[in-house]
This record gives sequence, C-alpha cells and structure tokens, in this order.
Amino acid sequence: MFMGEFNHSIDAKGRIIVPAKFREELGEEFVVTLGLDGCLFLYPNSEWLEFVEQLKHLPGTLEARKLQRYFLAGAMTIEADKQGRMLIPARLREFAGLEKDVVFVGVLGKIEIWSKELWDKNNDFGDVEAIAENMAELGISF
Repeated sequence: MFMGEFNHSIDAKGRIIVPAKFREELGEEFVVTLGLDGCLFLYPNSEWLEFVEQLKHLPGTLEARKLQRYFLAGAMTIEADKQGRMLIPARLREFAGLEKDVVFVGVLGKIEIWSKELWDKNNDFGDVEAIAENMAELGISF
C-alpha cells in the first residue's frame, strides 16, 4: 500500500527521482498513465493488471469505451535507472503540467504524480467533516 507525500524536482530531460519509500513496492517496471484531476497515476505491474481486468469487464457503452481509451492510450511501461530516476514521457508531462516541482502522493494501490502548483490547489479538503459524514453511506466508519 502506498501512502505519504513526497516533493521532488523534475530535470530538463523529464526525469524525476522516485521516492525511496515507493521504489521497492513499485518493482523494476511499472506503469504510468493519465490520471484524474490533472495528475498522473503510477501503478506497480500487479496493481495495473488488476485495474486492466476491471476495464476489460466494463459494458460496451460509449462511456466505458472512452474510459478504456483514456487510461490505456496514455499508458507507458517505465523502468527506473540505477539512481532511482524515471523518465516521464513528454505527452504525460504536458498533460499533468510537470515542469519543475513535483509531488508524489501514495493512494492505496497507486501513486499520484502532481505538479506542485496543482497539488496545492487540489489538496484543500475543505469541510472534511462533511465528507466524513457522507462516507458512512459507503460503509466506511472511523
């Protein structure tokens, strides 16, 4: 399980150091793809395969096909180098606005990669008590 928030910088070639806390669980090869809310999703291969299985079983609706295309067309297999850096493809860097300061956020089975600027805007959880109240409807208690 991934958790925590780590700040790093991306270099001129588009490489970024994967936080040491995440490297072992990610393994040697992992998948990066378009995420939601303007971030990228980074999956260990095992979690990616589980996610793809879920995508395979979606109904043949237009919305389902769009979701499949969204996540799969942007997906790339990545390997970290000996220094623990990964190269994020230009298309994905552009999508997420990754230019200098980057935030890695562990979210259960995946990692989100954010531009620091966008993370700071999206990381305001507002009235977390109201959100917590609604979680009971999903069967989550504290």
